[in-house]
Amino acid sequence: MNQHKFGVMILNKVEKANIEPRITLIGAGPGDPDLFSLKGVKALKTADVVLYDANVNEALLCHAPDGIPKVYVGKRSDDEDFSQEAVNKLIVDYALNYGHVVRLKSGDPFFFAKGYEEIDAAESYSIPTEIIPGISSATGAPSLQKIPMIYKDLSESFWAVTGTNSRGEISEDLYIAAKTKATIVVLNGIEKVKEIAAIFQAESKNLLPVAVIQNGSTPQEKIAVGIVDTIAEIVEDKKITAPALLVFGDVVSLHPQFQPIRDFYEILAEEY
Repeated sequence: MNQHKFGVMILNKVEKANIEPRITLIGAGPGDPDLFSLKGVKALKTADVVLYDANVNEALLCHAPDGIPKVYVGKRSDDEDFSQEAVNKLIVDYALNYGHVVRLKSGDPFFFAKGYEEIDAAESYSIPTEIIPGISSATGAPSLQKIPMIYKDLSESFWAVTGTNSRGEISEDLYIAAKTKATIVVLNGIEKVKEIAAIFQAESKNLLPVAVIQNGSTPQEKIAVGIVDTIAEIVEDKKITAPALLVFGDVVSLHPQFQPIRDFYEILAEEY
């Protein structure tokens, strides 16, 4: 055997015969293990190795066979070992040396989850791949809060936008999205909530309803609602941090917590 830099033992190919490498990328959903798909359970039962990300509920690992490697590969920005390139290599190494690698990714594997990069790396070695979709937090977390993405007279479309691009800058798409009447879900943007709110303020959408959802679908879930002008202060006051998403749009006004806010501004408008 040889020691991989991740600290797990990987068999040399000569030590295990009849290996049939293949990789299954599975969306683990937003966090609640009961939202995991039946097809995902079936795939886990046939795994020779499971590699799982940060934000994947570890309760899902019980569906995998006992005794197989179950390796955490959650990527950290300050840890070189957990770069995407290193994870890609690890997936290929395990497939070639063990067989069926199940890669568990939070949400949906092709929704802001770099699933395509991992599939591309595997297929460059002619390793067969399969995708099993999952519920993305972008739609699942608002749905659980009874916030629709599209609703008559309020929104005819929705955007899902990454808050920051690969350079750590605010996505240019946000500036375009803010000009529309669509529901806009912003992922990976909670740390730049002030700057993102300013984009909407520049479009005179100061009173647009906003929701912020942290750890959606889990016991640690936090939900807060407000308007563009107040959302940054709300996030700070409630100590909301990643993983969290922002929902901008009139559909947020349907959330029960928004009613007192609506009443307040209606009274204010009458007075002035």
